[in-house]
Amino acid sequence: MELKRADEGEKGFEKVFAFLRDHLLAGSLKPGDRLISERDLAVQLGVSRPLVREALRALTMLGIVEIRDRIGTVVTRPDVSVLNDFFTFALAQQADMPDDVMQARVAIECQAIRLACERAGIADFERLQTALGKIAETIDTADAGAVADYQFHRTIVLASHSKTLAVLHNSMAGLLTHVHRNRRELVQAFPSMKDYLIDDHRRIFEAVVARDPDRADATLRKHFEIGNEYRRRAIVGEADSIMASPAANPQTRKRANSRKAT
Repeated sequence: MELKRADEGEKGFEKVFAFLRDHLLAGSLKPGDRLISERDLAVQLGVSRPLVREALRALTMLGIVEIRDRIGTVVTRPDVSVLNDFFTFALAQQADMPDDVMQARVAIECQAIRLACERAGIADFERLQTALGKIAETIDTADAGAVADYQFHRTIVLASHSKTLAVLHNSMAGLLTHVHRNRRELVQAFPSMKDYLIDDHRRIFEAVVARDPDRADATLRKHFEIGNEYRRRAIVGEADSIMASPAANPQTRKRANSRKAT
């Protein structure tokens, strides 16, 4: 009996959620509109009134509706920032989280930068230039540097003027900041990263201002690849003295590793 009631409760919640979702998509409900009474909603959906009340309370916690005294249940505009916490909790314990998040980040930011080349205005360029300055200012500080890195890339996404990309990117804010923090810690082991971080972000900025989507996309992808190379070097214990930069000649690296082995 308990299992049956739980199953009925889940289906009842799904019915209430589907009711709101379908009416919002159809345009028959919008933020600020008041729902029909709990009793009428229960009759219309074929579920109990207590279950409707419980479902509405759950939707209130998600920010989808608001229950107001003497007014009733009102549709609200959800705060999408709650997705940030949801994704952080959902993915934080995943073994390959950094790599998985990075792939999602590449997909979002590379499309965003192409749109930014087309849609960005002068104000977007100014914000991106300010964010670029923060990269150099925080180059020796892991915490502030992680925030600066995130803000620079966030500014690119916002400059795309795509609400969907902005929401998706913001939903991963906590995870992305963690990834940026880990990469900034590598600066202590690889001083050559300082010039790379500053110069690479400058090249990305210049490509966006030049409104060159192919160049911007390619520069951003290379930026991600070089970051991964530094991470690989840290894993294998390779030092800056062996290779001045990730793009160093493979033969030079081979000879250096050979000397190290002897």
